[in-house]
Amino acid sequence: MNQNPSRVAIALAVVAAALGFFVDAYDLLLYSIVRNQSLASLGVAGNALLSTGIDLLNAQLLGMLAGGIAWGIIGDIWGRRRVLFGSIILYSAATVANGMVNGVAAYGACRFAAGLGLAGELGAGVTLVSELMSKRSRGWGTMLVAAIGVLGVVSASLVGDLFAWRTAYFIGGGLGFMLLLLRLGVRESALFAQVKSQNVARGNFLAFFTNAKRLRRYACVILLAMPIWYAIGILITFSPEIGAALGLSPAPLAGRTVLLYYAGLSLGDLTNGYLSQVFKTRNKVILAFMIITAVSCAAYFLCGGASLPVFYGLCGFIGWACGYWALFVTISAEQFGTNLRATAAITAPNFVRGLTALLTIAFKGLRPGIGTLPSAILIGAVIVIIAFIALAQIEETYGKDLDYTEAV
Repeated sequence: MNQNPSRVAIALAVVAAALGFFVDAYDLLLYSIVRNQSLASLGVAGNALLSTGIDLLNAQLLGMLAGGIAWGIIGDIWGRRRVLFGSIILYSAATVANGMVNGVAAYGACRFAAGLGLAGELGAGVTLVSELMSKRSRGWGTMLVAAIGVLGVVSASLVGDLFAWRTAYFIGGGLGFMLLLLRLGVRESALFAQVKSQNVARGNFLAFFTNAKRLRRYACVILLAMPIWYAIGILITFSPEIGAALGLSPAPLAGRTVLLYYAGLSLGDLTNGYLSQVFKTRNKVILAFMIITAVSCAAYFLCGGASLPVFYGLCGFIGWACGYWALFVTISAEQFGTNLRATAAITAPNFVRGLTALLTIAFKGLRPGIGTLPSAILIGAVIVIIAFIALAQIEETYGKDLDYTEAV
């Protein structure tokens, strides 16, 4: 078996992963842009816009959590390529259906199904790229995934502003079906094919919980990325409410803050990928950007009320500081053997997203008692501290040989 894939095979895998990140960013950004518009057209008004918006976001995040487990297991048992096909079919169908809903319950069901489908995209793509590229160069692949993925942010912003919300969802579903066709030439990972021929247990999700060292490794990887989704799930998604609490009038526009955050996030992914290759370290780069994340979140609360331009600028800066997302997914793949790698790389980012539901529920519960700003600050402080502790427990994986299996 050819263990050295051609440049064409590598390029197709990188494009497949990048476009998976594209639809990932498009979908999440689009919901934040059309949240109030779509809910208002369905008869939701007043204070219910915020609470219903949180519920629908949680439905999507929980779909990603469930989908992450399912696609992760499929990726290690039947292959990374099958995940890339199956996940985009489900996402595309659910997103088209999303444009046809006539009630909140149906809206929530479609967001759950879209999350379920979207869950396999980034993790499976990064796993495939990591296994096809050499141990010294796979970080460049991650950087290219982020560079192409930024177009999803731009596209969602343009589509959300130019079209009605139903049409915007139809376009998202159409993009997914187009991506499906582009993936026909993607080849399977040789490392997976090699392990598949061996008598090795694959895709055993429970294996993460039956070994103390493996469980700690897995939990720390997940907790490492929680500040990113604290920023997305609370500071950015609910920026109109937080901006108003900071004294801004008029309140910030959700679509603009989300666009600036994701644009910054994508640039941050590029920065992290480049620095990790230049300095030959994943952990030190992430540490530096986690420190910048903590500082930028503090500035958001301390200085964000000065003016709308300052607030918007800080949203973009927080996004750049949180731009270790693609590097985090790469680390998730590099931490585990081939027989559990897809399960880890797919479930980890989706557990991060799913756990964000707990943060938004806490925000929703604390807000009436202690206020909007204290609630957001308290949750953020706890999350950032936990993330620093988790990073200290994680092995450096730059240049790590991925040709090994886990004893399950």
